[in-house]
Amino acid sequence: MIVRATILVCILSVISLNCWSQKKRVTHSGSKHNRSGFNGSKSKGKKIACPIFEDSQYPYHGLGFKLGDPFAFTYKFYPSKKFAFAADLGKAASGLYNRYFREKFSEYQNFDTLTNNSFVRYLSHRVKGDFIGEIKALYHIDGKGISPGLQFYIGAGWEWKNTRLSYDYLYEGGAAGSETLPGNYQVYRGTQGPQGVLGIEYSYFKLPISAFMELEYFADVQADPGWRNVEGGVGLRYIF
Repeated sequence: MIVRATILVCILSVISLNCWSQKKRVTHSGSKHNRSGFNGSKSKGKKIACPIFEDSQYPYHGLGFKLGDPFAFTYKFYPSKKFAFAADLGKAASGLYNRYFREKFSEYQNFDTLTNNSFVRYLSHRVKGDFIGEIKALYHIDGKGISPGLQFYIGAGWEWKNTRLSYDYLYEGGAAGSETLPGNYQVYRGTQGPQGVLGIEYSYFKLPISAFMELEYFADVQADPGWRNVEGGVGLRYIF
């Protein structure tokens, strides 16, 4: 949680400083600068507009990465100013789920030969493989009244999670608990569910990139119905 909070604070600080410097530059440059630097750059093909997104140039595509939960490659399609669709492929921040997977140990046990005098004790677990895929439909709200290039967005989507777990345990049993044996078993866990999305996107740079920060609320409907989790992260996309 500390790492995630640090990342969020850093990107917000960068965005705030960039907004301030760009506003100051616009104020001192006047209308001449606005005519030459902020409009029509994409249509000329050689200069980059600030902000990147121009109403007359849609659709746009964005390709980049996302840091957080999940760590993912991300693609975003902007068919219009108001609507967008995003897809992320990556892996979960498995360290955030250590306690959850430990608590699931007893549910995954399948020992038919246990007697009244024997039991299995949890030792540890490892995530051997992890994959997350998610798709989202998003509605954008222009935030240029706060800062040029700023957009807010809300949306909904669907998320798939596939995890392969390895549990180490200690079997204790036999006469008066005299037998102690270590063991291991593997668990494949697949689940899915809907998610709600809330985020901000900022594109007032001199490069064709956009920075974003988002929170996602996931609801499990398969492996653990009723379980809820807050996810999200920050990232950058190259816009073309």
